[in-house]
Amino acid sequence: MTTTDRAARRGVTLGDAAREFLRHPTPWMILAFLAGTVAARVAVGGGGLVDLWAPLVFVALFPFLEWVIHVFVLHWRPRTVGPITLDTLLARDHRRHHAAPRDVDLVFIPTRALPWVIVGLGIAAPLGVGALIGAPVHATLTFMLVEALFLLGYEWTHYLVHTDYKPRGRAYKAVWRSHRLHHFKNEHYWFSVTTSGTSDRVLGTYPDPGTVETSPTAKNLHGLDGLGS
Repeated sequence: MTTTDRAARRGVTLGDAAREFLRHPTPWMILAFLAGTVAARVAVGGGGLVDLWAPLVFVALFPFLEWVIHVFVLHWRPRTVGPITLDTLLARDHRRHHAAPRDVDLVFIPTRALPWVIVGLGIAAPLGVGALIGAPVHATLTFMLVEALFLLGYEWTHYLVHTDYKPRGRAYKAVWRSHRLHHFKNEHYWFSVTTSGTSDRVLGTYPDPGTVETSPTAKNLHGLDGLGS
């Protein structure tokens, strides 16, 4: 009996899942980003109503940002232009993740890609947009802090859904079911990860599961055997 089988038999607790989560590097990388944004926000000081708008805007946009990244970045289909194949690390690793959804090491954001995600989307983009629209520095830092929290929440939620931890709360059960349908029913639907289909419902990718055929390529995205182009 494998370790996974034994864990499944005894029942994985939330504490078990959390301890395993913290054995991986990406949560610590995100926590470092979060600590840095908290320190910067405290150092800058100030504040006001504009600091409330930043989190509200991000909370409203995050489900759709998550959907766009999942559809157009992670599910990117390799394209050949002459002798060159256009593919990405994130797309390749996501195909591996679909091929082996129970492999915990493939659940996390790739460690080679995460620094670029943090620097690009977590730091450079907010600073650039903030400067462009004339937002106060303290509001931009508040926005970045909320980004860091949501990135950590995404990593934890996605990881937890792929463990043997069984859903208990109604909200988490809905999130768990939606993402499991994406992996084991049909990869063309249910792209939300941290919500139970918020963006999917708006964008038309949240059908009644009973009306959807089980996809033969849910574990073999684009028919590429999960590993590469």
